[in-house]
Formats: sequence, structure tokens, C-alpha cells
Amino acid sequence: MQELKQNFKFYAITYGCRVNQYETQSIREWWLSLGGEETEDPCEADVILVDSCAVTAEAVADARQMARKLGRLNPKARIFAAGCAASAAPQDFAALEGVAAVIPQVQKFVLLQGHPLEMRDFSTAGGEEGAARVFAPFRISAFKRARPVIKVQDGCSQGCAYCIIPLTRGPSRSRPVDDIVAEAQRLLESGHREILLSGVNLRQFHAGSGDGKNFWALLRRLDAELAPRWAGRARFRLSSLDPAQVTGAMGTECLETLEACRMLCPQLHLSLQSGSPTVLARMGRSPYSPESIAEAVAKMRAFWPVMGLGADILMGFPGESEEETEETLAMLRALPMTYAHVFPYSERPGTRAASMPQLPKKVRQEHAARVRELIARKKTAFLREQLALPSMLAAFDSADARHGNNEFFVDCRMEEGFGPFPGHELIKVEPLRIDRNMLIVRPAR
Repeated sequence: MQELKQNFKFYAITYGCRVNQYETQSIREWWLSLGGEETEDPCEADVILVDSCAVTAEAVADARQMARKLGRLNPKARIFAAGCAASAAPQDFAALEGVAAVIPQVQKFVLLQGHPLEMRDFSTAGGEEGAARVFAPFRISAFKRARPVIKVQDGCSQGCAYCIIPLTRGPSRSRPVDDIVAEAQRLLESGHREILLSGVNLRQFHAGSGDGKNFWALLRRLDAELAPRWAGRARFRLSSLDPAQVTGAMGTECLETLEACRMLCPQLHLSLQSGSPTVLARMGRSPYSPESIAEAVAKMRAFWPVMGLGADILMGFPGESEEETEETLAMLRALPMTYAHVFPYSERPGTRAASMPQLPKKVRQEHAARVRELIARKKTAFLREQLALPSMLAAFDSADARHGNNEFFVDCRMEEGFGPFPGHELIKVEPLRIDRNMLIVRPAR
């Protein structure tokens, strides 16, 4: 083992969600602790990790093509094909040259249990079913990017008709709160100043069985323990939220928590998917109305007069009519959207929606294009509003990088002639102009 510790290099590539980025970082830290050296050249690597995504057919194809390419570039490397695509299409990866193991998503943590050049047994106690019932022991102490991710929840028990994630990541399970707080403290101590709290379905976060400690209680705990030292110097950002977390029974608690938290960015990302009640019903989504979302956002703007608002939008779902498409467009016109991730629907094997009558691909793309055009106009309008602000706090990607984000999740680029800046500190900047959907900024005077 000692010789192996001193003589292996690894290369890692990650597809898909922020949770995948987190898990890759945890594996990276484990391999580094064994004496491994990360390389940016896959041809130099003894071990290659392809951490894959399965949210769309294109995501699976991208990871498969990369694994094939890496096997041809470096036939001597041990390639681990892991993640959701490895769960959804294991046979596709197993047939590729150089793939030493295909590791389903719920068993990915086996890569934390041994030396990558020695591992031969990739089984876990209880198999995939057993692994899907526990919160896997991933942890991190640093991050390659300026904004580290903390994974607080995994899996999903909702079972939306279009979504393959419950089949690849299993049912919902939550991380112990003490572990989350400790990891946030480690990342702040290591110099990071913006942390993303992420999970597959944050609405299903629960600190313990039946104790009522949901995601909003977690956020209050983090703020109570960390804000006395870090408020004004560091901040949290939230990954995608279920609309039911900001409306209905959870809405009051949500608003009270957002207003009270001293370390939270004034920006939210909602998993809206559609603005049509009939499409949402076919999707099997949590019920919400465009009116309830608009009301919640209006209340947020009472304490966040300027806020970033993003969304996930899925267009071209089976049966989506022109009237239903217009309902989504009407909702988005009424909301103060500042950006969105818009996807045309993609059939996922094993999901209920895959057996529904499908719209032609061209129609799905056309529906998505109309939403993207609307969002682009709203994003431009928000950028112009940003120019009127006297200052903002930006987090840049590294000590000498020129690109980053402000608290409203607007892309920023530092004007030529300024910097570098110390570590990952939040820098008070003032906006100068807009260039290619980005704010050009300089340090505030």
C-alpha cells in the first residue's frame, strides 16, 4: 500500500447537479489523503472517475461518450463509472474499454473505503436497496471552486412522473444537523465565504423522525450558530426549492426564516417546472398555483426589495397544449424572474411519463425556446436595474479570478486593472456597465 500511496495520479470529471459536485469532491479528498495526486491531463492518470448524471438522455450520452473517449486516450487507467447514469444504464458503461467498475449512485460511497488501485469488491452491505436507506458518509473540508456545496439531503420520495432520480438515488434521507453545522464551520475556517446548501429535494429534509425539524429549522440553526462570527463576512445560498416550501403550510415559516437569517443571500431558485395546473397534475408535482407563488414572492420583496429569482422550467411535457404553454408563460411574465434553467422534456426509461403519448421533439424545443426568449428579456431588465445599485458584494472564483457572482446571483466581471484579491473574501463592488449578460464591476470607493 505504501508504494501505491506514493505513485498514483487521478483525474475526475463530474456531470450534472451540485450534489454530484459535492460527492466528487469528497472522493477527491479521500484519494488525496491516500497520497494521490490530481492531474488535469487524463492521459497521465492511473485512475479516472466519471461521475455521471441521468436527468436527461443527453446527460447519459455525454457521460458514456466521455468514458469511451477516456478509455481510448488512456487504456492503462482504471475508470470508475459512477453516479446516476451508471444506475440508469449500467450495461452501456460496462461494455466500454477501460471501465474497471460501474458503481450505482447509491453505492458511490464505496470509493471512500479503499485504495482505488487495489479495490476489487464494490459491493455494499445490503446491496443497492440497503445503501439507498442510509445517508452516505460523504464529507468535505475544501472545494475546488469559490462556492462550495454542502449536501444536506439525498434521494426523493415524491416520484414525479418525468423524473428518474428516485430510481437512481433512492428514497429521501437526511443528514444529521450536527454534521452539517460542523462542515459549514470547516469550510468557513478554510477560507470559503459563500456556501450553497444543496439536496435532491430540500422539502423532504427532516432532522429526525417526526420531530418537525424541517429545512427551515436547519437554516435557522446554521444562522444562529454561525452568524455571530460570520454575518457580513460570509453567506449562504440555497439550491432549488420545491414551491410547496414557500407557499401553503410551510409558507409562513419560510418567510419568517428568510427574513430573520443574517447570512442568507437575497436570492431563491424554485423548481416550478410549469405554470399550468393541468400539466402539474400530470407531472405528479406538489400542487401550487401561480397566484400563491406571486403572493409569496411579493411578501419576500417586503424585506428583500432587490432579490434574484430563478426557476427550473420543463417544457413540452406529454400532452402540453398551446393553452397550457401560455399558462406557463403568463406565470413567468407576472413573476420578477431574473434567470431560469429551461429544458425541453426528455423521456426517461422507467418513469410514468415515458409511457404517455409524446409531443414531437420539435414542438418540445419550440415551447422551451419561447420560455427562454421571455426569460432573456427579464434577465436583461434585471441587469439594467442592477446598474442603479450603489454597491453589492461579489464572490470571485479564486484569489486572482475576474469572474464571480453578487448576492443576487448575477454574473460579475472585475474591470481590467483591479485585483488580485485575498482568498475568497466577499468584495464590495460597484456596477459600471453591462457586457454580454454580465455586470462589469470595480471595487467600491
